[in-house]
Amino acid sequence: MILVIGASAQHRGGGGGHYYRPHTRVIVGVGGGYGYYPYSPYYPYGYSYWNQPYFRPSGLELKIQDIKADYQDRIWSARHDDKLSRSERKQEIHRLKSERDQAIRDTERNYHRSY
Repeated sequence: MILVIGASAQHRGGGGGHYYRPHTRVIVGVGGGYGYYPYSPYYPYGYSYWNQPYFRPSGLELKIQDIKADYQDRIWSARHDDKLSRSERKQEIHRLKSERDQAIRDTERNYHRSY
């Protein structure tokens, strides 16, 4: 059972002689709701919240995510390095992005060769 209490303070009318009286609204809703919650025992196993199949990422996708996260951290550090001039930072960021792309290509190539 869901209980929602909404309080609203509103003025009535426009002329003088009216007094302020706050109003409280209580709305009660009752619903089953089972089958819609993704972790419900009634929800089909292996399906996401939007009723689409959930697929575990492959080993290759996990490796690529790790590489991207690692280089994202390195790029952030290079962007915020005050010891470098602006042009040196841009060169460092460009170099890190190139390394990241090359590492992803190498990982994909090695993954497909091993299988």
